[in-house]
Amino acid sequence: MNTQIDISKRKQTSKISFMNILANYSVPILFVIICMLGIYASKLNMTYILNEIVIRLSRNLFLVLALIIPVMAGMGLNFAIVIGAMAGQIGLIAIKVLDMGGFTGFLMALLISTPFALLFGYGTGQILNKTKGKEMITGLMLGYFANGLYQLVFLTFMGTIIPVNNPEIILSGGVGLKNALDLKFIQYSLDNLIKLDIAGVKIPVVTILFILVLCFVLRFVIKTKLGQDFRALGQDINIAEVSGINTNKTRLIAITISTVLAAWGQIIFLQNIGTLNTYNSHEQVGMFAIAALLVGGASVTKATIGQAVVGTLLFHTLFIVSPFAGKNLFGDAQIGEYFRSFIAYGVIALSLVLHAWQKYMKEHNKEKLG
Repeated sequence: MNTQIDISKRKQTSKISFMNILANYSVPILFVIICMLGIYASKLNMTYILNEIVIRLSRNLFLVLALIIPVMAGMGLNFAIVIGAMAGQIGLIAIKVLDMGGFTGFLMALLISTPFALLFGYGTGQILNKTKGKEMITGLMLGYFANGLYQLVFLTFMGTIIPVNNPEIILSGGVGLKNALDLKFIQYSLDNLIKLDIAGVKIPVVTILFILVLCFVLRFVIKTKLGQDFRALGQDINIAEVSGINTNKTRLIAITISTVLAAWGQIIFLQNIGTLNTYNSHEQVGMFAIAALLVGGASVTKATIGQAVVGTLLFHTLFIVSPFAGKNLFGDAQIGEYFRSFIAYGVIALSLVLHAWQKYMKEHNKEKLG
């Protein structure tokens, strides 16, 4: 009798364990299947796909990693990451005005953007501390507000309050920056420092090293006292406060770090692209980075470096193959383009729904196990 009960319990436990695995990895599993179908339908050469994946990983992963610390600190997905991206663009505009190119120009852009990112991060953190529990919607609104200020500065102040004598970047009327700025003087300044060619796949070694250094720094921070404070905040802010943690200061540090990393990530992104769309390059940064993180299996309460890497890989693989799959399946590449836009927004909604389902499953399983 006892043996039958034990077998029944084991079956129930294994069933719950399988359901937990399915619940925890449902999003990446879904996107692995979609990507495999997309690769098959696109009929693209694997060398081409691998080259594109390497380019997109090196271009986008730094920005996605910038989201991890606020999630860990219980502040949710940082939609205000676009404010950090604006700081990065300020650095790039500055070196364009100063006419500094190459790797020196790249480093100068990082240097110039950092104080702006620190200032923006501090201001964002102060506002988010006053809206606890509503950080994501507040961050989204802050992004729109900051975008308005950004437009005001670069459309109205450039050429009037801020003197600019470079006709290459200023509008013909002498006021406001042009819609697009050529970044050829800095393009691939990081990517081409050391480049390996392995079986036709070109690997930007220094850019990958930058990302690896960030991964090691994040791992180190997580193990420090500050990292433990972030974790404590993420688990329960009230208990963290009772434990003697200065919650407002810790949250401020988390969002400031994220903003600085976003500024640097945007510079890495744009040095690869080679063109700065002055007034909209930053607009989709938050949406795409958050979507990539969620595709990797992260949630609004938990995100890891591994999830950031997997998510960026899957999300951008889908971006590579979907236009070609759309063309082969429906005779129109534009369908693939629409699909990519749909995925960027849809994955966020889907992941949030699945996150709610995961929470329900965990509570349901606890009740079953007693």
